[in-house]
Amino acid sequence: MAMGKHILVIGAGKSGIAACNLLAKEDAEITLFDSDTAKSETELRSRLSKDYRGAFCFGELPEEMYTTTDLVIISPGVPTDLPMVERLRAAGIPIWGEVELGYRYSRGKLVAVTGTNGKTTTTALIGEIMKQAYVNVEVAGNIGTPYTEVVNETTDDGVTVAEMSSFQLESIEEFHPNVSVILNITPDHLNRHHTMEAYAQAKFNIAKNQTPGEVCVLNYEDERLRAMSETLKTKVFWFSSGRVLKRGLYLRGDKICYNDGVSEIEVIDVHEMNIIGRHNYENAMAAIAAGIALSVPMDRIREALRTFVAVAHRIEYTATKNGVLYYNDSKGTNPDASIQAVRAMDRPTILIGGGYDKGSVYESWISEFPGKVRTLLLMGQTADKIEATARRMGFTDIERVSSMQEAVERAYALAKPGEAVLLSPCCASWGMFKNYEERGDLFKALVRALPD
Repeated sequence: MAMGKHILVIGAGKSGIAACNLLAKEDAEITLFDSDTAKSETELRSRLSKDYRGAFCFGELPEEMYTTTDLVIISPGVPTDLPMVERLRAAGIPIWGEVELGYRYSRGKLVAVTGTNGKTTTTALIGEIMKQAYVNVEVAGNIGTPYTEVVNETTDDGVTVAEMSSFQLESIEEFHPNVSVILNITPDHLNRHHTMEAYAQAKFNIAKNQTPGEVCVLNYEDERLRAMSETLKTKVFWFSSGRVLKRGLYLRGDKICYNDGVSEIEVIDVHEMNIIGRHNYENAMAAIAAGIALSVPMDRIREALRTFVAVAHRIEYTATKNGVLYYNDSKGTNPDASIQAVRAMDRPTILIGGGYDKGSVYESWISEFPGKVRTLLLMGQTADKIEATARRMGFTDIERVSSMQEAVERAYALAKPGEAVLLSPCCASWGMFKNYEERGDLFKALVRALPD
């Protein structure tokens, strides 16, 4: 595939490094480029395989690269509309995302999961379901392990479960899952995609290469998904948390049920699972649908559902201190995600929010506060914007904090036995933290160090 080609890999993060390592054994000329001049060849070589014999380039892309490059591999964090990328495209050079490269090398069946919220939990749960029926299961993608890092481990009789972000799906060509899952589409990353239409289309790319005999799992309660489903060529497998379906998965009271079009069976009582909140029951239904689509026996699906533990940073129970429950939902980086976390709380809650401004609006999030949120502790770039919105909507129990340590200490002082403290920032972590994982890990460490 790469033999004799000059390949330009743009972006020296995890995905770019993994792509270089995958290509390193090919007879190809590779250049790893990053616009960050602070990066060093020495540091990058420590992360690259010993087989990598390619070049490095930082800052500005040399002019000759626009005429000598045969293929571009672009990391998901690199916008596809950058002038440099546009110029490469105009020169007729193929531009693949890192996941497109991975797909070209992978073997076996592929389940791909996207959506604004719930991707990681659903991907992890599908992985556990697949392990009940397949010996070789790889879980990769936006969940933390680059797709190109695992493809050499894939086998013809195995399954790969891949979490796909809109950034990754922007730059696919042949990427083709046997089962695709789109959980929901709500406003997010508009600073990158510019319009909801472009964002939604990037998500729907996950199914664009699927055939009529394959399956796309969709949330019936998402109006945009219902409308866009008309454009699909593949079979649609619906799930719903709001109504009983004639065919598909749905909630009937506290039971998740499945109707195959002929008869209904009860899959599981939600109280048998270790995840909470209606949104997580939707994630579970999506995962069950993927299991059914790939012929995992129902009793094995149930076993995976009963033993699955919530993914880190997603309404993750952290500790109980003085009768107060602490939850880490640092992955709540947009209003819809944080709405689900607030809805999952079943007691008065001290909420820690605020962070980097991605251009979100917060009215829908704040409208969920009555009967749930007692006090809002705000920090970060968006604190002014969120406070102004909250006060305009009549929510006034708001305090400012300057750091995560101050937030945890203040929450500890305010919370009463029987209440909860929830970190669900509704914003990205950038500016104060490297990523949401670092933010959540600090919260957990501070909570666990509190006196009891």
